[in-house]
Amino acid sequence: MKALVAVKRVVDYNVKVRVKSDGSDVDIGNVKMSMNPFDEIAVEEAVRLKEAGKISEIVAVSLGEKKCEDTLRTALAMGADRAVHVETEAVLEPLAVAKLLKAVAEKEQPQLLLLGKQAIDDDANQTAQMLAALLNAPQATFASKVDLTADEVLAQREIDGGVEEVALKLPAVISTDLRLNEPRFVKLPNLMQAKKKPLEKLTPQELAVDVTPRLQAQKYAEPAARSGGVKVADVAELVEKLKAVKAI
Repeated sequence: MKALVAVKRVVDYNVKVRVKSDGSDVDIGNVKMSMNPFDEIAVEEAVRLKEAGKISEIVAVSLGEKKCEDTLRTALAMGADRAVHVETEAVLEPLAVAKLLKAVAEKEQPQLLLLGKQAIDDDANQTAQMLAALLNAPQATFASKVDLTADEVLAQREIDGGVEEVALKLPAVISTDLRLNEPRFVKLPNLMQAKKKPLEKLTPQELAVDVTPRLQAQKYAEPAARSGGVKVADVAELVEKLKAVKAI
């Protein structure tokens, strides 16, 4: 059984992102980049399923500029068997990403597709759902537990009312939640071995996918600074101030 895991290169979660002075874009020059934390959880889950003997091969996929190879090498060091890099300098929107992943999935024919539930750089939370729709495949979003059987995947997913358990026929799309697992630390020897693993190069043109952006950002700006709070003497004064701002 083959698993396809999508990974994205994003600004490291410890880095404070700043907007360019002209407001044209986010300034990511000379900042640390790493794998999207939710995608890291997806890779870890695929590796654990392989270690349990339920998956035979893990293929990591990344879309974007040449530097995405570093992210794929990290996925290979974590335990992925090979990687596919769809190289493009275009700004990829969720729909374009879903179309590219669909094309790769049709080429690879995986039984399980694992993605992080969202990327920390745009928080769109759309790609997994769009991919499932394009593939006409069942999906389990925000999965906090995954188990594979011969012909279906059992997933626990977070919902507003608590936890929901679903059984999906394969092939299926899973988007991972933070509660699913804790990714392993990648050791230097594994990173060295990852350089020997195969990395296939593709382009959107070879996959016959149009990645032209549909949206245009007009301006970027940092959130407004929060004003200081006010101390109140008692509950009556608190209620009065809340009524004044029409909060109650």
